[in-house]
Amino acid sequence: MDGDADAAQIQVRFVTKQEQYAIPDSPLAVQSNIQTAELSTLVNGLLRESIQSHKKNIDFDFLIYGELLRTTVAEHLQEKGVSTEDTLGIEYIERFPAPSPQDCLMHDDWVAAVDTHGSWILSGCYDNSVHIWTTKGQHKLAIPGHTSPVKAVAWVAFNGDQAIFVSGSHDQSAILWSWNVSGNSVDSVVTCRSHEKGIECIAVSADGKQFATGGWDNNICLWSASLAEEDNVPAKKKSKPEQGKSREALTTLKGHKEAVSSVQWMDYNTVLSGSWDHLIKIWDCELGAIKQDIAGSKAFFDAAWSPLSNSIITASADRHIRLFDPRSTDSLVKTTFTSHTGWVQSVRWSTTQDTLFLSAGYDNQVKLWDTRSPKTPLYDLTGHEDKVLCCNWSNPSLLISGSCDNTLRIFKAKHALS
Repeated sequence: MDGDADAAQIQVRFVTKQEQYAIPDSPLAVQSNIQTAELSTLVNGLLRESIQSHKKNIDFDFLIYGELLRTTVAEHLQEKGVSTEDTLGIEYIERFPAPSPQDCLMHDDWVAAVDTHGSWILSGCYDNSVHIWTTKGQHKLAIPGHTSPVKAVAWVAFNGDQAIFVSGSHDQSAILWSWNVSGNSVDSVVTCRSHEKGIECIAVSADGKQFATGGWDNNICLWSASLAEEDNVPAKKKSKPEQGKSREALTTLKGHKEAVSSVQWMDYNTVLSGSWDHLIKIWDCELGAIKQDIAGSKAFFDAAWSPLSNSIITASADRHIRLFDPRSTDSLVKTTFTSHTGWVQSVRWSTTQDTLFLSAGYDNQVKLWDTRSPKTPLYDLTGHEDKVLCCNWSNPSLLISGSCDNTLRIFKAKHALS
């Protein structure tokens, strides 16, 4: 490494798990100052030599010691403290393509929440309304009913022509709605009231039978998602008349000291929560007990767990995103991702690729990340003109974000092969 890096040559061997792009793995000599673009050109040339039908250039990324190459090979190895004397194994993968702006869906106020199912999008707005859209940008319904900003929305179930979804608001209520898809009519079926302050987040269990809410009263409430009458509160318990039926929580999980900013089901009996009290908690819902505490150094604005990688990413009251491994014997941060220049408000894992996630921040930016590239996001998704409050995936190739500029933006990428 102490010679002239520009002149040094190193032996490399290319490998890939994507069999359609496999080339002979015999060692090759390359300049140590080679970068991703030149490596991609080299691999495409080798592909053309070994596969007659390979005509189109593919954009490749390169993994060296588990991290995506973002500098020269020599600099990458120097940072890792690795010698260049041995033959270097370089894994190549098809690069996730750059998402391009697809649609801009206008609202009358800040867009605070977004959830997707198939070709349908739900959004929650600061004008107290919930909206249904198609992923092609068509507005289906504007739904009044809440009396304060809607901070959380989630699809519950699709049964033929009926769709069920839930919304949570700073009016302290969550409402279960039934949408007749072909008739495009919606009914408020159940109003859920147990929080003493505004609701900030919602998550639906994988089987669609329950949902969890987190609020500014520091509590997490667990609810039945059934529309059936027997799951509702008896009339004599109702404090005041409600639109539709009324319901109280099945369980209230108490333990956070400040507002609960995020909830997510890890399995049918386990909920993850993040809070402004600098703690992530993992709960046993049946026992109503805390299974694990993960301590952070800042307030958590959002936390997301991936069943694909069993990792947690967090958005905090600074500009950093942190990755935690809940299986770790310590609770140290495994990786820190730094690119935002303001508070990070929202993070969401890809549901199909275990290394991809989205982040949205107060710097008007949405960023697409790969966990194997902690210093640099894959792409910056620009277009918002104010703070971005929420982000989500619609399918492997649609990325959606909502902002204080009153828009929901959809970005589309040709999905990379997994």
